[in-house]
Amino acid sequence: MATFNARNNGMFILFSHPSPHMMKAIAFLQNAIFLRGFSASIHLAFMLLLSMIWVIKGCNMGGRGNSKERLKDSSFLYYKPALFSSLGLSLFHLVLCIFNYFVWYKYGWSDENLSIQLDLALRTLAWFTISAYLHSKFRYSEEEKFPIFLRIWWFLYFFMCSSFLVLDLVFYRKPGILPIHLWVLDFGSVLVGFFLCYVGLFGKKNKEEEACLLEERLLDGNILGGSFKKSKKDNVTPYANASLFSLLTFSWMSPLLKVGYRKTLDLDDVPQLADNDSVNGVFSVFRNNLQEDNSSRSSSGVGTLKLVNALLFSVWKELLWTALFSLLYTVSSYVGPYLIDAFVQYLSGHSEFENEGYVLVSTFFIAKLVECLSQRHWLFRLQQVGFRARAALVAMIYNKGLSLSSQSRQGHTSGEIINFITVDAERVGDFSWYLPDLWMFPVQVTLALLILYKNLGLASIAAFVATVVVMLMNVPLGKLQEKYQDKMMKSKDIRMKALSEILQNMRILKLQAWEMKFLSKIVELRKDETSWLKKFVYSSAMILSVFWGAPTFVSVVTFGACMLMGIPLESGKILSALATFRILQEPIYNLPDTISMVAQTKVSLDRISSFLRLEDLQPDVVERLPEGSSDVAVEISDGNFSWDLSSANPTLKDLNFRVLHGMRVAVCGTVGSGKSSLLSCILGEVPKISGTIKLCGSKAYVAQSPWIQSGKIEENILFGKEMDREKYESVLEACSLKKDLEILSFGDQTIIGERGINLSGGQKQRIQIARALYQDADIYLFDDPFSAVDAHTGTHLFKECLLGILGSKTVIYVTHQVEFLPSSDLILVMRDGRITQAGSYNDILSLGTDFMELVGAHEQALSALDSMETDPDSQASNIVEDGSCGTGSHKDSPHKDKWKREDQNGKKDEIIEQKGQLVQDEEREKGQVGLLVYWKYITMAYRGALVPLILLAQILFQGLQIGSNYWMAWAAPISKDTSAPVEGSVLILVYVALAIGSSICILVRSMLLAMAGYKTANLLFTKMHMCIFRAAMSFFDSTPSGRILNRASTDQSAVDVNIPPQIGAYGFYIIQLLGIIAVMSQVAWQVFIIFIPVLATCIWYEQYYIPTARELARLVGVCKAPIIQHLAESLSGSTTIRSFDQGSRFMDTNLCLIDGYSRPKFHSAAAMEWLCFRLDMLSSITFAFCLVFLISLPKGVIVPGIAGLAVTYGLNLNTAASRMIWNLCNLENKIISVERIFQYMDIPSEPPLVIETNRPDPNWPTEGEVDICELQVRYAPHMPLVLRGLTCTFPGGMKTGIVGRTGSGKSTLIQTLFRIVDPVGGQILIDGLDISTIGLHDLRSRLSIIPQDPTMFEGTVRSNLDPLEEYTDERIWEALDRCQLGDTVRRREGKLDSAVTENGENWSMGQRQLVCLGRVILKRSKVLVLDEATASVDTATDSLIQQTLRQQFSGCTVITIAHRITSVLNSDMVLLLDNGLIAEYDSPTKLLENKSSSFARLVAEYTVRSSSSFENLANL
Repeated sequence: MATFNARNNGMFILFSHPSPHMMKAIAFLQNAIFLRGFSASIHLAFMLLLSMIWVIKGCNMGGRGNSKERLKDSSFLYYKPALFSSLGLSLFHLVLCIFNYFVWYKYGWSDENLSIQLDLALRTLAWFTISAYLHSKFRYSEEEKFPIFLRIWWFLYFFMCSSFLVLDLVFYRKPGILPIHLWVLDFGSVLVGFFLCYVGLFGKKNKEEEACLLEERLLDGNILGGSFKKSKKDNVTPYANASLFSLLTFSWMSPLLKVGYRKTLDLDDVPQLADNDSVNGVFSVFRNNLQEDNSSRSSSGVGTLKLVNALLFSVWKELLWTALFSLLYTVSSYVGPYLIDAFVQYLSGHSEFENEGYVLVSTFFIAKLVECLSQRHWLFRLQQVGFRARAALVAMIYNKGLSLSSQSRQGHTSGEIINFITVDAERVGDFSWYLPDLWMFPVQVTLALLILYKNLGLASIAAFVATVVVMLMNVPLGKLQEKYQDKMMKSKDIRMKALSEILQNMRILKLQAWEMKFLSKIVELRKDETSWLKKFVYSSAMILSVFWGAPTFVSVVTFGACMLMGIPLESGKILSALATFRILQEPIYNLPDTISMVAQTKVSLDRISSFLRLEDLQPDVVERLPEGSSDVAVEISDGNFSWDLSSANPTLKDLNFRVLHGMRVAVCGTVGSGKSSLLSCILGEVPKISGTIKLCGSKAYVAQSPWIQSGKIEENILFGKEMDREKYESVLEACSLKKDLEILSFGDQTIIGERGINLSGGQKQRIQIARALYQDADIYLFDDPFSAVDAHTGTHLFKECLLGILGSKTVIYVTHQVEFLPSSDLILVMRDGRITQAGSYNDILSLGTDFMELVGAHEQALSALDSMETDPDSQASNIVEDGSCGTGSHKDSPHKDKWKREDQNGKKDEIIEQKGQLVQDEEREKGQVGLLVYWKYITMAYRGALVPLILLAQILFQGLQIGSNYWMAWAAPISKDTSAPVEGSVLILVYVALAIGSSICILVRSMLLAMAGYKTANLLFTKMHMCIFRAAMSFFDSTPSGRILNRASTDQSAVDVNIPPQIGAYGFYIIQLLGIIAVMSQVAWQVFIIFIPVLATCIWYEQYYIPTARELARLVGVCKAPIIQHLAESLSGSTTIRSFDQGSRFMDTNLCLIDGYSRPKFHSAAAMEWLCFRLDMLSSITFAFCLVFLISLPKGVIVPGIAGLAVTYGLNLNTAASRMIWNLCNLENKIISVERIFQYMDIPSEPPLVIETNRPDPNWPTEGEVDICELQVRYAPHMPLVLRGLTCTFPGGMKTGIVGRTGSGKSTLIQTLFRIVDPVGGQILIDGLDISTIGLHDLRSRLSIIPQDPTMFEGTVRSNLDPLEEYTDERIWEALDRCQLGDTVRRREGKLDSAVTENGENWSMGQRQLVCLGRVILKRSKVLVLDEATASVDTATDSLIQQTLRQQFSGCTVITIAHRITSVLNSDMVLLLDNGLIAEYDSPTKLLENKSSSFARLVAEYTVRSSSSFENLANL
């Protein structure tokens, strides 16, 4: 202070002979009071002037409400530099103001000091006002340049600051006269003032951009409010072209954060990835690396090591950057511990050189800045590596799934392959977080030991030994973690596989009332999984508690060794050691997680590599000839093929045939004879044992079981081809789809649900045929496509498609309908995998028994039809009902039926009010995650009783940690010359006691947290699955299974193992941050002066960041389900995809979906680093402020050891603050998994399974009479009516056939009978009991059905026939014999325990249908429904089944839906539906007597078709 005041004694050296007046004037002008007072005055005056202008402009702009919208896309040159310069000056003056306060607080106050303080304070306010004005007013103004008053002010400010600097250089240039911070003030002000003058001269509105913007608005036709969006090609992430400063500070994320803060983000708002991060670039590099690695090694297949090498070489540049940043981070993080001892010695008065304190503070601050920068970019690069690795693996798994051989496919179900993507690939991506630990840990330990050696000498050896002991403990613990993880993942695979199959077949489970049984199966599988999960989380908690105590253990060993070796413990050296241990504890803390993650990742890589090693389809099975090079389209010579190469009995044997271009070839045979396998063989799907297959031309395939993609009908038909409207319309006409499209609300733009759930079986099949026709291929393979459609539609399809559009094409078609055989040029008759007969229809008719058996059964059915037409059934005519809803029986007259239909048609427009797509976009919560979600989660287990105990244990742990460090800092001497307050033994004993206490607390906390997390995960799992299984069928119709699997897999995994530690970490860092603040404020309460505004800024940043981060996390969840769904669909339709050579297109779609998932994930990671970087900067400023305050205090005011303790904790301030916010944000991102599970816990449920107060009689139904009264049904509130007022009675104990065109409502009526769909009007009575008044299980368990889509589950023959385990083996064998499967099962090695693969794929479609028949024979219900029960079997087998049904269900009510007329001719009644209305209802004979009836015309058409030759059929 004295040196500063001495300026008055020597400041006139420039004037040799000044007059007294001149001396006084110059003295006054150069006096600090005048200079600073003048500066303060003009800043105050300008601030008042600016405020007045602001208010006036605000009033004048009252009518310009749209100005912001109008100009928000315009740009102003140097606007941002001006804004940030003004804001920077405000912060610059604020820091100097605070610093000045402490300087004068130390040396005392004077008038000059007060004037400087006032000047700095007013400067801070004035420049903050300028920056606020620029941001809120000028930003949207229409001015061409910066306002004139601002430019004048900038020039005036620059002139004033330059004058001050000149005076400083002239009068105060000698060292020590002027305080350093005033030099900094004047130098800094001149530099920024000069820049602002430049901005004032050249800053102006960007004319070119404004012109372009105006042009866009004019083109938009909305000059005032128009805005334009960038095209997707232009909307590439700013990261791709960001400047160095933008990259360093993550400012390239600001535009997206700004959008997210203003509105709810959608996927369109998220920029596209740069080429380097896009899966297109990553996957090609990865695949090339993998192929090169395979070709250079002698071993075959993809091993785990090869896979790892390929991944590493795909991202090696990013890994090098990561290594550089991690090294910088590690070195800079140890600067603080290294300098603490010197800092404590400086505070105690032992200074090595002049201004040592400022040098130390500067070094601390610079090291912190380097640490923050390197850490942020290190972590971001790591996540970049993870995104790329995950994307490459997902693409590789999908690519492999499309090329798997049939045998490999049987060993890995869809659920397992989905798990490879949702869990394993995700885990490999997450491992990038832990990857640097593998090389950082040795570096960190080495640096720590060097610092310890400098401070503690040979005692550092003890620290090294203790660290090695801790590391060696990881070996058995790591193996334990790997074992538990492996077992848990295998259990999860099994569960997901079962759940995937259940979701695909939920309809049949509900029809059979089996859903609760299968839910119990899932629960049992989950129990096995949770047994390993429990071990995993509790062992993790135990390991975590051990390692939380490890740094304390190392410090106890080290200090104990010092005592034994006689090495003096000084407070500075102790604090340096403690700071070193505190940094070392981070890698030690992370070590168990790293080892656990290594174990988990190894398991995942092993699983993925074993999948990639699976055998692909044999590429040489089919020899492809150049198009037009041969007259032969298909030729097989000496062919032997087998689905299972290890089987001694090949599937197809001794195949020899040739098909010329343009030929029609029919394939027929009994069930299981190998017809479908023959087509698969031509496609190259069946492994070849011997022989050759030659194929010339492109091919198209129509599968027996329709495969329909989720999406629009138009997209399914085009299937990747360009739209040709004329061709498209002709295909629709040929496939009889136009009328169906007219009925659908959106026509061919209707979105089809998963697996075509909102289409009838016939509609799905016709769309499949249309898809094949539109491809205009050379060779067409049809696998019994006509079984799923009615007779009229089948005739139309055969005539228009096979004989019409495909008249000149090569067509090979499998059929069970004998009437389609005469039209073929060649017939192949199959039995037991062999072609037993081959030739034209007439040639082979008399050559053998196989073909005669099929034709004979058909002719027998036709003769029955002839006798039906001539022999009226008098009994049936007496029981035709009269249209009332009673149990009486009377007859509808044709006039009454006609009147009723007209009345129903009249109701149509009134009923269909709202129409919409069945499949809607996935529901996504918007806005902040409600506190209710957090509250429900933390209170779910034990009603939240463990939460206060966990918090108490955590607080005690932190308190004991601080207490032990405080004890060491206080009780140890400052230096050798100072006596210690306590003896060395007491020092160590107390420290050990506190350390043991903290270890016990962390153990209790870890175990309680694991207990609560485990319990909560199980409760959420049970409740969610109960809600899913109890959901109405409409939920499964409109919800793709990928969405459900995503929650059951990814979200449940997060709840199992991620969220509990995340919540614990958030609580830990909050308490740790409070502890750091307490320690620092205990030393210097003045730290709150800067900490409070810094904390407020941190909270503002967090609030600014959270909306964007939250929506990005939700988008990640939403964008993952389409990948899963697309994979599941592709796997189920892989044969169709390969047959159309569409693999590359589907792969491209998969790559787009992967990028769609990576985009929000990438930007979410960048947003996190954007936030953490700013929080780190603020924390570093706070830390620097604390250091400056400590060196500014007079000596002796504070104990140096305690001050050093504050510095020790302050070193972790930025880490604790940023990690607290980081964990909060990450927790909010993770808690979205809980939010998504809660969504599925609120699914509307079906009616009760059992209503105890209204249970039917145990023998109900006794008669089986079904009364339908004014029945109206729609599938969803936004969809049209499907059944529109049906009224009829199905007499008890009699057989009723239901016929009608595809889509007429036949299957819907059956679903309503089983209450899969509840009517919106009317009712159904069974034996006089309204079925809507009883429980679903009481209803469905008393009815039997053979569904339209035959379903078998993975397991055994026994479990498929009797899943509820109610029947003996004798009853099961009896049922198998009656459904014609007994011999087939006996021939199999396992008999009743013969394996059934996923979806019964190792059984033919016809055999699956027969298994469904066996189920109903076992059940023996009074009411039996057959929904196309014999569609997939040949005519002979159909006759046997009909005979079996007549014998087994002679006294039962049998309701039959069939497209084969012969299947309903022996019914007592026939109901003909048309567009949801009753067209005709009477006995078959009565209907046939009326030759003008629709049924009579249908039968006549079938008779003509069945008995006609090719020429007659062509003329139909």
